[in-house]
Amino acid sequence: MKVLLLSNNRNAKVLHDLLVMRKNEIILFQNPLTIEIINEINPELVISYNYKHIVGEDVINRLGNRIINLHTSYLPWNRGASPNIWSFIDDTPKGVTIHRLEKELDAGKIILQKKLTFDENLETLSSTYSKLNEEIVNLLIDNWEMISSCNFKLKNQEGEGSYHKSSDLKDLLHGNDIDYSMTIKEFKRLISDCGK
Repeated sequence: MKVLLLSNNRNAKVLHDLLVMRKNEIILFQNPLTIEIINEINPELVISYNYKHIVGEDVINRLGNRIINLHTSYLPWNRGASPNIWSFIDDTPKGVTIHRLEKELDAGKIILQKKLTFDENLETLSSTYSKLNEEIVNLLIDNWEMISSCNFKLKNQEGEGSYHKSSDLKDLLHGNDIDYSMTIKEFKRLISDCGK
């Protein structure tokens, strides 16, 4: 199967390698995606995973169910930037979601989801980020036959959820840097102190 993997993140390497091991032809793509590129490559499936560009409506319409997104949050919670971090700041559900890519950011119908829990006294921002990425890759690989054949039922996202831009975190931290090795409990204390 010819798969176009959209990503600007080294996390995609693990997914790339696992899909290649399953005898798929994987084309890793980092630039803005256009309808001309879709016509030239003619992929059977497009997977967006930590991709920094917005995919145009013309591309989405052309691909329909054949373009999906991997998002490291339990949608509809924490759409947009830094979903792992915001799940702790806002104390919202944690997890991963595979959804159909649609015009509105992280608002597509859900294909698969998995909820996760973390021990905030032991886990760090770094360890939770790694676990979320491991879980989303496993969720895709474990359900590859269903996803690659587009033989899935779509479920609407329920509830209002939340959305955050990159600038929201900068504003909240008031110029402070995040130490990703701090525990979640320590991070929450930092966030509380930044608000004072």
